[in-house]
Amino acid sequence: MKRLRIFILVMAAFSLTAAGPSGHDDERRLRADLTGLEEVPVVNTVATGKFRARISPDEQSIEYRLSYSGLQGTVSQAHIHIAQLSVNGSIVIWLCQTATNPGPATHTCNPGSDDFTGTITAADVIAGSTASQQLNAKDLTSVIALIRAGAAYANVHTTPNSTGGEIRGQIEVIDQDDNRHDDDRDNKDRRH
Repeated sequence: MKRLRIFILVMAAFSLTAAGPSGHDDERRLRADLTGLEEVPVVNTVATGKFRARISPDEQSIEYRLSYSGLQGTVSQAHIHIAQLSVNGSIVIWLCQTATNPGPATHTCNPGSDDFTGTITAADVIAGSTASQQLNAKDLTSVIALIRAGAAYANVHTTPNSTGGEIRGQIEVIDQDDNRHDDDRDNKDRRH
């Protein structure tokens, strides 16, 4: 009887290990593919960008990578906004800034293309500019909840023609399989 219990415990532990990462881990990986087609209104541009991020296990920070290229204008700023697909919303996190458009970001945007990483904490969350959205400064918990709900987007703004944004992408939660395929595409892009 004792051997049977040990066997059952060993098999249960093995099955948990074989199952791989938990679903909660999947809920921490984020991505957005930025194009002019997601801007409101649509922007006719060949520019593209990628936002990749991971929420820390304790949900006290978000590590991210933003890349963009092919922009028709000069990059003036990049942010995370809160709004559902096809709707404009408040800026809540600055990803990069310029001397002409300073903000609470640590990275300075490069004019035509860039690829950089950063870490977002509660200190980086600003109050939303649209009072009706009821977005408070330093409330990273609410921002993470809204991102997971599909109500956030990354946006790269350019001057002179696309001050409201030249490329944009709705941020979505990705699972392990999506992430592997995304990594394969990123590696293929680097080889070409």
